[in-house]
Amino acid sequence: DTEGLLRIKEENQKHYRRAQRHQEKKEKIQRHNRRLGDLVEKKTYDLKTQYEHLANLRRTHILELTSVIFPIEEVKTSMRDPADVSSESDNAMTSSTVSKLAEARRTTYLSGRWVCDDHNGDTSISITGPWIILPNNGDYSAYYNWVEEKKTTQGPDMEHNNPAHTISAALCYATQLVNTLSLILDVNLPKKLEFCGENLSRHRFTRAVKKLNANILHLCFSQHVNLDLLHPLHTLRNLMYLVSPDTENLGR
Repeated sequence: DTEGLLRIKEENQKHYRRAQRHQEKKEKIQRHNRRLGDLVEKKTYDLKTQYEHLANLRRTHILELTSVIFPIEEVKTSMRDPADVSSESDNAMTSSTVSKLAEARRTTYLSGRWVCDDHNGDTSISITGPWIILPNNGDYSAYYNWVEEKKTTQGPDMEHNNPAHTISAALCYATQLVNTLSLILDVNLPKKLEFCGENLSRHRFTRAVKKLNANILHLCFSQHVNLDLLHPLHTLRNLMYLVSPDTENLGR
């Protein structure tokens, strides 16, 4: 029993010495982890600072780009609300008729269905100048109607104020701006853009507009633009909200 007790004491001493070595190693690892933690925290702070600096640079470049080369503005039109005009001309008109007229004015028949558009008739959005505008409701039928007419009409087109020309120009400029914004923001676009080429058929034109709108919405989502402001058919209006100085996360 005494010899067994001595053996147990010796083993316990060995375990104790091993435990001390393990404790020292544990403390050393803990000190190393604390140093790494402090280093990671410092690096994280430096990275966040660099991200903020990069975001400010991107924001500055975008605001310069959209103020000098691609200004996007809201153009007011002189069209008055039919409900207001009718109520002035006919005092006996019922309030229900007035409200129905106002509702009809805010509704557009587009691609086989009725689309609600609160901005229809009040304003248009211009890009690079007040003469290059797009309809608010996303109805670009004037373009492919003009293309179909050109197929049957021979001779040069002398209508410089043709809305098809302004629609084509506005979409080309919007495409160039979206491509440039994707490079500045380092955001890959989900769709390949198709504009600034030959006259497109109705199918190709509609498909290209959908791709452009999808890319604009993708950029808006990446910059955390308020979703309540966006509409899938409002090409330039969505772009205007994206590059607005009021967009807090622009450049993220």
